[in-house]
Amino acid sequence: MPTTGELADFVLDVQYEALSDDAIEELKKRVLDSVGIGMAALEEDATEVVAETVTDLESAGPCTLWGRDATASPAQAAMHNTALTRSLDFMDSFLAPGETPHPSDNVASVLACGESVDASGTDLLEGIGVAYEVQGELAWNAPVRDRGFDHVTHTVISAACGAGKVLGLDREQLRNAIGIAGTAHNALRVTRTGGINEWKGVASANAARNGVYACLLAQNGMEGPVNLFEGQKGWNQVVAGADFDVDLDRGCERVFDTMTKRYVAETYAQSAVEAIIGLAESESVDPDTVASIHLDTFHGAKLIIGGGEGDRHEVTTKAQADHSLPYMLAAALIDREMTRAQYDRERIQRPDVQSLLRTVTVEENERLTEAFEHGKMPARITVELEDGTTYRTETDAFEGHPTRPMSWEDVEAKFATVTEPTLGAQRRQAIVDTVRNLDTHDARGLAALLE
Repeated sequence: MPTTGELADFVLDVQYEALSDDAIEELKKRVLDSVGIGMAALEEDATEVVAETVTDLESAGPCTLWGRDATASPAQAAMHNTALTRSLDFMDSFLAPGETPHPSDNVASVLACGESVDASGTDLLEGIGVAYEVQGELAWNAPVRDRGFDHVTHTVISAACGAGKVLGLDREQLRNAIGIAGTAHNALRVTRTGGINEWKGVASANAARNGVYACLLAQNGMEGPVNLFEGQKGWNQVVAGADFDVDLDRGCERVFDTMTKRYVAETYAQSAVEAIIGLAESESVDPDTVASIHLDTFHGAKLIIGGGEGDRHEVTTKAQADHSLPYMLAAALIDREMTRAQYDRERIQRPDVQSLLRTVTVEENERLTEAFEHGKMPARITVELEDGTTYRTETDAFEGHPTRPMSWEDVEAKFATVTEPTLGAQRRQAIVDTVRNLDTHDARGLAALLE
């Protein structure tokens, strides 16, 4: 079973020089993707609430609040900036059989801590690599969804590991930080069941903040429960429900198992959305003639966004829409796209999509569940028209899936698209160039471009 000592040793052992060129490339893609999504989310209602709360608490600090021309402490900057990267539901996802966390939830906390200590770009890549590896291993070996815990229960531990790396904590400080983070901050799954609300997109920011705060406490001498995992009533017994092992790779290659979203949609919807858009375009489907849409999918998709944890046909808000397969499939078929525009309140409530989404049925298929557990993301769609004409399409991945990864150029194009409304061309290019060559830049230089 893992111990806080094992995690601390791993954090200390990760060195930039030991990372492969491919791993470094993937980590840089994740940074560019995350900061782009974050800068595009500045006017979202939830991020505005977080910004107001953070600035009410603090008027200054060593860390940039992205897009606000303001600063705060590392913990509050982690809260604010992680809320930005998560708000649009356009972030990356790690694909494990029983859990799908979002490792990009760690990027902003590592950058905030790096900015506070004037970390180098290579320091940042080490910290982000650490966080991706820890989050991936926990998700793969100790899924907590079926135990009633939210996946950000993993994030608080991975964020503490990544933040602790760039802050330069020693072994005992890391053990204490991990113990504090993992003991005190275990989030409930109710966040993503039943009626969905805006906390869904902010819970990970709270976890990132708590991970950073645990590191700062440990750095100043606070002792924590270093028997976090194995102790009586500890993480293994209460949260995981059993002992488990992790195999932490000093090369941080879990980043290769992380997908990048092509569409503004929940992770498990990506293949289905891509497939129904392709079908609608290839067959020139007239939405007004559609009688029904049926999706055969895997267990996780049915459970989370297909009706397994609450009816997904009642959709009136963005938070509900981006966790509703009926809405996403209906909107994608009608509009032939799934971008931020599909989550405007007026678009969500329009009669065409509200009517069509009620024809959507979602069913779990054992064969597709098995395929998902072997690394695919399958979707089988049947569209029936009012005259009886039936169209079918099936896929097992999407552009951005680990089997079809986005290139640097693809990620750069996504960055340009999402940031065009908020950033000028010169600033966009400066961010791209800095992240592309992060090895020769530093945390403060990157953060300055995000003010």
